Amino acid sequence: MAETNKLSVEKALDKLRREERPATASEQRDEKAEELKREIKRMRGQRSRLDPPSRGSG
Repeated sequence: MAETNKLSVEKALDKLRREERPATASEQRDEKAEELKREIKRMRGQRSRLDPPSRGSG
């Protein structure tokens, strides 16, 4: 049977964290902007479902 190498959870997490590179400030701003755009889109959709339809002028 093939031997498997077992890592502790702590060691596995440390290894994963080392492999992740920290995001630059501009990448963080871009991610935040995209998150806010999705939130705005969600809120507009929610508002359109909750607001009664307008009857027009006249």
